[in-house]
Amino acid sequence: MKKLFCFFSFLVLFFFQKSFAQSKYEFRGVWVATVGNIDFPSSKFLSTEAQKAEFIKLVEMNKRNGMNALIVQIRPASDAFYPSEYEPWSEFLTGKQGMPPNPYYDPLKFMITETHKRGMEFHAWMNPYRAVFNIFKSSVSPTHITKLHPEWFVTYGQTKYFDPGNKEAQKFVENVVRDVVKRYDIDAIHFDDYFYPYRIAGKEFPDTASFRKYGNGMGLSDWRRSNVDSIIRQLSVAIKEENKHCKFGISPFGVWRNIADDPDGSDTKAGVTNYDDLYADILLWLKNKWIDYVVPQLYWEISQKVVGFKVLTDWWARHAYGRQLYIGQGVYRSLEPRSYAWKNKNELPDQIKFLRQYAGIQGSVYFSSTTFKSNPNGWSDSLRNYYYKYPAIVPPMPWIDSLKPIPPVLSFDSSKSSLYSTSIDLYFRDTIKNDLINRYVIYQFNDLDSLNQNDPKNIKEIILSGNNFYHFIFDAPDSQKEIVIAASALTKTNNESALTRYIYLERNADKWEIMDVVDNK
Repeated sequence: MKKLFCFFSFLVLFFFQKSFAQSKYEFRGVWVATVGNIDFPSSKFLSTEAQKAEFIKLVEMNKRNGMNALIVQIRPASDAFYPSEYEPWSEFLTGKQGMPPNPYYDPLKFMITETHKRGMEFHAWMNPYRAVFNIFKSSVSPTHITKLHPEWFVTYGQTKYFDPGNKEAQKFVENVVRDVVKRYDIDAIHFDDYFYPYRIAGKEFPDTASFRKYGNGMGLSDWRRSNVDSIIRQLSVAIKEENKHCKFGISPFGVWRNIADDPDGSDTKAGVTNYDDLYADILLWLKNKWIDYVVPQLYWEISQKVVGFKVLTDWWARHAYGRQLYIGQGVYRSLEPRSYAWKNKNELPDQIKFLRQYAGIQGSVYFSSTTFKSNPNGWSDSLRNYYYKYPAIVPPMPWIDSLKPIPPVLSFDSSKSSLYSTSIDLYFRDTIKNDLINRYVIYQFNDLDSLNQNDPKNIKEIILSGNNFYHFIFDAPDSQKEIVIAASALTKTNNESALTRYIYLERNADKWEIMDVVDNK
């Protein structure tokens, strides 16, 4: 009986550890919405210095929570969080569309710099077709594209949209995207789920004129899907022409089609689907390799019956077609009074554990950043102290680039001392000039016999390569007598070098003494 109990305990411990296991490679992103000042800036009337301080606070909070990527909305409604020859400054930035920041600065450049400075990726989130957020309330500049080319737009409900069937409008959107990819050091272009808008009961989307002009004998639904397919295909080419290392990601609504409408659909009964209502054939884009990653918005709880989180997670894991799959999770729902399931402190942890059972799922993206300010259900603590305790590298994409960099040279200032009490200053030097190297991974091993580069527990920090300096603080229990420090280089596409030399230290009373420096041949 005792043996049986021990065996059972072993199984429980094994599955417990496996379900919680962190991977060295995991995408951990968070959406930063600017529309309606949801996440940043918190008000459209903040000063330049207040905006900067607020963004730094935002990125540092997400870094502490273990995130390695920000997905920041830089074009909420055919306006811009950066100087643009195509679109005016956003009203959500300065309070009036077309008004630049005062004192002047480039918010996009600033946000990219601050995000990269902390070793994180910056994905530029654009809304493809929304032109005027609210026709009754929004500030609209005289130079806005809806004023210059009103024939490109239609009004549906309280919002004005680009007509997706208008070829000139498609080209304009392409030019806007090209401009950002060409001028800014972004890691990806990211589109959300607003292609054709969500249906309004009793109202048909007013694109009859374009359908008559461009329909070419197609059915209306097929023609609408072909319009969205066209812009995705165009952007896929344009992005890589401007920067072959820039990724392209889409975050669709969580249900492609219900199984009742398509044998390849999910076992759900959703009232809205990508294919039939938003005219977004996301599976086609994945099959044709037009996009690099997909983030379905699975904002439902595990217990949901109609569109269950587990059912859809499993479905998407089987339909990614070799592209990377991150799951969009709705932590914002914990703040909704009637979302009772999200008051359960185990909802998010259980979702993370479930996702990590799938080799075909490479990470998560959370909507949205502001939610974590209040540490709902203690989830910020849970991420920081447990689920995201160790840093993770964004998974590389071998179809973009698989070239591994040469390791940097790791050193320290030997003229200062060989004894260190709490910290040591490390220095990095690339052996050759390589603009593709942009981060270093710093490792801390327990001893010379445990140099496992694949175990995320050994990752100390991921830093921007331009720093070439890292203040290493010793993190070891009193019982530990040895530490080995090493470092690798990462390219912009997250390909990692081998480890450079090892710095081996032993504890000598209350100080750490450098015993050896071993070059890794």
